[in-house]
Amino acid sequence: MNVADSQRVASALERLGYQPTSKADQADVIMLNTCVVRQSAEDKAHGRLTSLRPLKENRPDLVINLMGCMVGVMDNQQMHERYPFVDVFSPPSDPVPLIDHLLNLEGKETVETETQSRHEIMDDELLLPQREQGRLVSAYIPVVYGCSHACTYCVIPFRRGVERSRPINEIVVEVESLVSQGVREVTLLGQIVDRYGMDIEGSPGLSDLFSALHEIDGLKRIRFLTSHPNWMNDELIKAVASFPKVCEHIEVPIQSGDDEILERMHRGYTSDDYRRLINRIRETIPGVSIATDIIVGFPGETESQFQRSYDLLEELALDVAHLARYSPRPQTVSARRMQDDISAEEKMRRFRALEELQAKIADRINAHFVGNTEEVLVEEKHDARWKGRTRTNKLVFFESEADLLGELVKVKIEWAGPWSMIGAPVLND
Repeated sequence: MNVADSQRVASALERLGYQPTSKADQADVIMLNTCVVRQSAEDKAHGRLTSLRPLKENRPDLVINLMGCMVGVMDNQQMHERYPFVDVFSPPSDPVPLIDHLLNLEGKETVETETQSRHEIMDDELLLPQREQGRLVSAYIPVVYGCSHACTYCVIPFRRGVERSRPINEIVVEVESLVSQGVREVTLLGQIVDRYGMDIEGSPGLSDLFSALHEIDGLKRIRFLTSHPNWMNDELIKAVASFPKVCEHIEVPIQSGDDEILERMHRGYTSDDYRRLINRIRETIPGVSIATDIIVGFPGETESQFQRSYDLLEELALDVAHLARYSPRPQTVSARRMQDDISAEEKMRRFRALEELQAKIADRINAHFVGNTEEVLVEEKHDARWKGRTRTNKLVFFESEADLLGELVKVKIEWAGPWSMIGAPVLND
């Protein structure tokens, strides 16, 4: 989501005549987009922001903009007091405060309404920001903002606000614009993306959005994340299987393999519910790859409860596991009502145990691809090799002298590790 927000701000700035620079000391405007899902992310943002202060002191005309979840959806006077050298504070997904500030400096008319802030600020089309290595092939498209589910550990509802779905026609226009500029793949984003449309009575759902986007000429692939087990229903699973442009890759977090922990997380399902869901996905979508999320060290997590997460991951043998160590976030239920009683050392031990297990699982899964020919969407040049992904989101590198950016290339896999593969293009399929 932050990548999509940053691209939108960059596009808006370029429309005002600004050009990107890779050096902060050369910039007239610096926007720092922040995440606070975990304490480590907030600490990193604070450190980076503090490092910019000397630049502002040496050049008072430099505009510094702090954006994202560190700011939240409400103006916070404490932020102004903590970072007095910051000129503009922008809520998540909202470029308007920065654009207004710059227009004011130039004596120009500012944006009129909040409705324009996210998706009408750049007139009729979204222009992709300049990149050092050619055009953008894959783009992130926010389709539902915020979240109203409120897992007990999650700060997103407090920082990004309640759930808000975008109209289908608005998303279609944006994707058409991006495709006209060379984008070949879009990833539809939402904190709970499979709840798309549920906040509007009678609104179409995610499968209807798939159908609308599927008709866009030039769009080759559609992805979506992140799903919630409670709303990953059979209709949606069948839609993934039935639309050729929708990739066979599902991101659906479990968070814990223990039912008591899941209940205290307010997830709304059991480990057996999750097992049945994974089985339905695999039965309906041939060759599907599945990614999950797991949090270790949730308050009160015993060794046996952690072991259930370990055992579940080993049993289901999913393609990817995004792992996190629990950290209490302000305003959340777990921070207010539960004691963070697992030591940092123990959290790291559990994290490493799952990390090592997942590496073995992924290595075993990916080994089956050796000798296969896979369709790869080429995203960029990485050193001397082209880099791209299969429909199931496997990272593939291969060499070719041809300009293949944005092309769908058949690649025969010659080597596979847990995190990537290497192959050779097939000239005559």
